[in-house]
Amino acid sequence: MKAVVYKKYGSPNMLELVETDKPIPKPNEVLIRIYATSVTTADCMMRRGDTILSRILLGFIHPKKHFMILGTEFSGQIEAIGNSVKKFKVGDDVYGFRGFGTGCYAQYKCMNENESLALKPKTMSYEEAASVVDGASTALFFLKEKANIQKGQKVLINGASGSIGTFAVQIAKHLGAEVTGVCSTKNVALVSSLGADKVIDYTKEDFTKCKDRYDIIFDTVGKSSFSQSKNALSRNGKYLVTVMTLKTILQTILTSFGSKKKVLFAMSINKTEALQFIRSLIDDGRLKTIIDKQFTLEDLSDAHTYVEAGHKRGNVVIRVMN
Repeated sequence: MKAVVYKKYGSPNMLELVETDKPIPKPNEVLIRIYATSVTTADCMMRRGDTILSRILLGFIHPKKHFMILGTEFSGQIEAIGNSVKKFKVGDDVYGFRGFGTGCYAQYKCMNENESLALKPKTMSYEEAASVVDGASTALFFLKEKANIQKGQKVLINGASGSIGTFAVQIAKHLGAEVTGVCSTKNVALVSSLGADKVIDYTKEDFTKCKDRYDIIFDTVGKSSFSQSKNALSRNGKYLVTVMTLKTILQTILTSFGSKKKVLFAMSINKTEALQFIRSLIDDGRLKTIIDKQFTLEDLSDAHTYVEAGHKRGNVVIRVMN
């Protein structure tokens, strides 16, 4: 099968298209023929190896394996199942999440049936479904599980035109919040079309210096800080951040003791329940995805270069199987 690998940390040029063995499912695994995957900021960070967590999990000097296949989210079809599998059958269309398990930049992937895997939304193409997985599930996890978002609360989404941000706007609205999105000038109309009650153009206005106060500030892109945003939070406000740094971890710990304003950071491990909930929203027409560009597996390095430029709208999709 075809796969894109990298053998050492570095630029998008480290990515190499190779032929490798097609995996064989174990008794509790399914073999998935991958039709589409994506390029996320997390994929680029893992390729560069520029965070402590990625080095711990993937290897300090170079990737632990002889070669590493990146790719964290996917959609496809189950081609074979192990003899102990109960939840899925051959022919099921699925979408799922690999996280630091990676491996989606390939034509085939085996997964345990109990990992982050669910039936694909019926109303979406493979490309659309692949683009939903990480962004929507992350937005749902932070807003619902970590912040316990309530109807009528005021929520600000920083990076509202990105992958997590576009879903965060929609999910926060679905859960009854009053939503303000922050983005650049060219994306104001897009964010407004997703349901934001107000959109702040960060090239013209700094939300941390506005008079408005928010119950939740969700920084989906790591472009603000708790110290900058603290005054824009309500008395018991929560600052959510998806980019893990040592500073973020310390602030999460310190604000958990005595501070009314909290910094919240965590990682969702198994996304199966979230994917099932997201599928119901999609099939009911209450959640949509924004795809900026599509690339082929052969052009994956170009896709990484594009994402690293930092100007994508929504999601960048990779077509694996035609």
